[in-house]
Amino acid sequence: MDWGLQNRLSRIIKPETGRTVMLAVDHGYFMGPTHKLEEPRKTIEPLLPYSDAIMCTRGVLRTSVNPKSHVPIVLRVSGGASVVGESLTNETITTSFREAVRLNVAAVALSIFVGTPHEHQTLKNLGRLVNLGEDYGVPVLAVTAVGKELEKRDARYLGLACRIAAEIGAHFVKTYYCEDFAKVVKGCPVPLVVAGGPKLETELDAFELAHEAVSEGAVGVDMGRNIWQSEHPVAMIKAIREIVHNGASVREAQRLYEDFKKAGSPLLAKTQTR
Repeated sequence: MDWGLQNRLSRIIKPETGRTVMLAVDHGYFMGPTHKLEEPRKTIEPLLPYSDAIMCTRGVLRTSVNPKSHVPIVLRVSGGASVVGESLTNETITTSFREAVRLNVAAVALSIFVGTPHEHQTLKNLGRLVNLGEDYGVPVLAVTAVGKELEKRDARYLGLACRIAAEIGAHFVKTYYCEDFAKVVKGCPVPLVVAGGPKLETELDAFELAHEAVSEGAVGVDMGRNIWQSEHPVAMIKAIREIVHNGASVREAQRLYEDFKKAGSPLLAKTQTR
């Protein structure tokens, strides 16, 4: 891996810990104005100081992220299908590599849909993107997407998809956590980042997901809805950071989350001092 690739990847996966907490805010490219992401700038700005990288589209980057920010950008460059369409798997490259370089991104990302009618198409997309990434020194993140078929999220399927992504040349891979996740990690020779997925029932569930993922070999998480759909998103991302970067247990993260909530609420903080 040449210097530029290593440098950009080290901005996302922090050398101090070998871990990352990415903030996923690219949902609108197929879901439209998702709950609590209707106004992206309002959602993103309070979370920027606690994000190791932000995964977003060029539209959100231009309109909703301060260009003076130093937070690395992982640019979503694939699309072409929507949640109301027949299939989410019919994706192509929607953003040129020249555009990605112009936007000074740290990495580019696209989805692959292994085992679907569009498997060949999306894997070819990945190959083309990796070739360009090597030319320009920009890492490529492959997302092992499953479309609307969430039941595919088992170790056998995800292990296959992650390994194929790595074989084609992805520099790191985003996938789902599953039972026997350590087997997925073992079979993938590049770093794995775990998706937060749909909003979980409780904060504790999200803490357990992050803790189990990194304990079994993931380099971090790329969470969206489980952070910004929380009633206390800043407290949530800070607690997730404690798990990922500082090895906090689930119970420690829960306690820290409660402390961060109080510190971030003027009313609660005032009550505590009485």
